[in-house]
Order: sequence, then structure tokens, then C-alpha cells
Amino acid sequence: MIQDLRVIVVMPAYNAEKTIEKTWREVAEQEVVDLVLVVDDASQDHTAEKALELDSVVVHRHEINQGYGANQKTCYRLALEHGADIVVMVHPDYQYTPKLIPAMAGLVASGLYPCVLASRILGGQALVGGMPRWRYIANRLLTLVSNVVLGTKLSEFHTGYRAYSRELLQQLPLEHNSDDFVFDSQIIAETVWLDAAIGEVSCPTSYAPEASSIDFRSSVRYGFGCLSTAATFRLARWNLVHSPLFPQRQD
Repeated sequence: MIQDLRVIVVMPAYNAEKTIEKTWREVAEQEVVDLVLVVDDASQDHTAEKALELDSVVVHRHEINQGYGANQKTCYRLALEHGADIVVMVHPDYQYTPKLIPAMAGLVASGLYPCVLASRILGGQALVGGMPRWRYIANRLLTLVSNVVLGTKLSEFHTGYRAYSRELLQQLPLEHNSDDFVFDSQIIAETVWLDAAIGEVSCPTSYAPEASSIDFRSSVRYGFGCLSTAATFRLARWNLVHSPLFPQRQD
């Protein structure tokens, strides 16, 4: 716990057999963590079995692969059902260090930031950590466009390491979000739509061979999904379209 708030770490897992134990061990070292939830999206390896061997971990398994976004929906639903006040998402491929969990949870607990992102761009270590150059360039371009269209000043929109308050998760229309990777972009846009503050911390990254990564084709589809999300956000702000992602607010 942190400031008497229950902290739950969720891990959306897919084919993470080789890295999930290493990630969990570092998560378990963070004294603020009350519970770890692993949601296995019908992995083709022994991710679920490996997770079941770990202490104090709740494991849920999708019988069929539903997608990264659908995995997160299950993660957040289960975390709230288990009484989370703060939910931190950490990928089990050890691309992000769990050592930042106390800092991220602390920023949420402060009441200043209901959403905190761990940015690979802050600190300038993304390329040093092994991020492919083409992915880095795409990250910067998509982040630039999203910042302009959404009116934000974030260093990165595409990190998979995030913390949310219970109250924010309960307000977000997550059931309308994509079951695919664009879920990540949609949830940030929805947070901005609610005028909720977003904090960032600098995070080193490690692109080891066993780390998960979407292929180029999926990355292109994700990029267009991000642009579509941003455009829909702006048009909804101008009352030109209506979208379940951005419901009309009662001012």
C-alpha cells in the first residue's frame, strides 16, 4: 500500500514464459505492491503455467486469444474487483523496469495525476536501450501529431508502462475501446477528454531478444489507428461527430 491505498500490478501476458518470473521478482521487491494479476491471452507457450508457480499471483487465462486491448480490459476489470485503488500495468517481458512502480503509484496517490506514464523518450535513452530506429521515428512522429491534435505536451503516447487511479478507470468507457493495440492510444485520448492530468516519469528500456514486439504490419495498422483516434477526438471536441469513446460531457 501507499498512503493507505491498495496498489495492484497487472501484467497483460502473451508468450512471456522466458521473462515473466524475472519481471515478477522485481515487482515483488517493491514494498508498495499488494497484489499481482497476470492475464494470459491464450499464450502458445507455458506463460500461464509459469505464472501459477509464482507466489501471491492471481492468474486469469483467456481460452482464446482476444488481443492486447481485450487483455487490458480484463486486467483492469479484475484489478477493480480485487479492490485496487491504484493500478499499475507492467509488461511481463521486462522491457520496462518495475523499480519505478513506487514512484508512479506515489504520483497517483498524491491526487495530482490520476494517470502516470513511464516514458522511454524522457532522458533520451530509447535508442541506447535498443529501440529500433524506425520504431523510434514512428513514435516521435505519432506523438507529435497526437500532441498537436489533442492539445497535450506528452513526451510519449505509446509506452506500455502506466498507472491509473481507480476513479479514472471507472470513468473511462473502456468497453468501447479496441481489442487491439490501438487501445493504448484510445485510453490516453479518453483521459484527456475528461480533462484528467497526465504525469510522466523517465524510464529506461531494454529491447532484449525475448521481449515482445509487434511486427511491422501491425505497427502500421496501429499508427493509422492512433491517427484515427486523434482525429475523432478533435471532431468530437468540435461537436462534428459523436463517438462512444468521447461521450458528450455535462458542463
